[in-house]
Amino acid sequence: MSRIHDALKRAEQERATSMGTHVEPSFEQPEAPPMAMPPLNGSGMTGMPAVSDLSFETLLARCPQTEWHPDPLTMLFFGADENRLGTEEFRTLRSRLYQIREKMPLKRLLVTSALPKEGKSFVAANLGQVLVRQHGRRALVIDADLRNPGMHRHLGTSQTPGLSDYLLGECDEFSTLQRGPMENLFFLPAGRLVPSAPELLANGRLKLLLQRVEPLFDWIILDSSPVVPVSDSTLVAHVCDGVLLVVRSNMTPSHLARRAREEFPDKLLLGVVLNGAATDKMTRSKYYYGEAVGSHAGD
Repeated sequence: MSRIHDALKRAEQERATSMGTHVEPSFEQPEAPPMAMPPLNGSGMTGMPAVSDLSFETLLARCPQTEWHPDPLTMLFFGADENRLGTEEFRTLRSRLYQIREKMPLKRLLVTSALPKEGKSFVAANLGQVLVRQHGRRALVIDADLRNPGMHRHLGTSQTPGLSDYLLGECDEFSTLQRGPMENLFFLPAGRLVPSAPELLANGRLKLLLQRVEPLFDWIILDSSPVVPVSDSTLVAHVCDGVLLVVRSNMTPSHLARRAREEFPDKLLLGVVLNGAATDKMTRSKYYYGEAVGSHAGD
């Protein structure tokens, strides 16, 4: 179109010159602005609001409260007892995290372990609960263990749809997020089991998901697969601000704990959470969770 425009303009000017007059071209038109494309949602489909358009009110409207049946033995903050064994340790862990947050950006937190059965899901779920006990704080807990998910059993809710379905591009974030009975606590389950967990976690959609929902929450807690058997946790760590490594007292071999620690850069590894310490060796003035998190990865 620009060549035709130039040719017509020259012809008009030449004709005006030959007639001894100067005529301003009357066909000047501004070029049309580029067509704006609708924003993509998390699954690559159009029609969803852009990241800046998401609001907590939208989240509440799209994620109605669902019925959960939390495990009373492992979920410490759903009951009426404010002083159950372990609750004070999680409050201290919360305080340590806020102290770290004063020195570095910290919102996306990965919780993992060297081996299975060390309590990483227990720690991640209860950490999310204690964080929202502070007035106005919002937390999202994500079960990113796509190989052996268990967070939904702790919380007593469904496993699907979830993260794997989102990463496959089959649903948006609002279809996967759950809102239970505890105010401001949201949960994204693992979704259905898939044979290609590492490829899904590395396809870029997890990063997109976190970018979209991050403005809505004060904390995002991700529970991932154990470090030593598979590579999934190191993939998830790339989109997180910090890592907590859970080790089980008198169970985790020290050489495997060191091996797991070496999988993460020092700047990411916030510390170690000791789980399952014998209660007769503790006093209420010595909180093993807080002390562990306060230690530096290089100590």
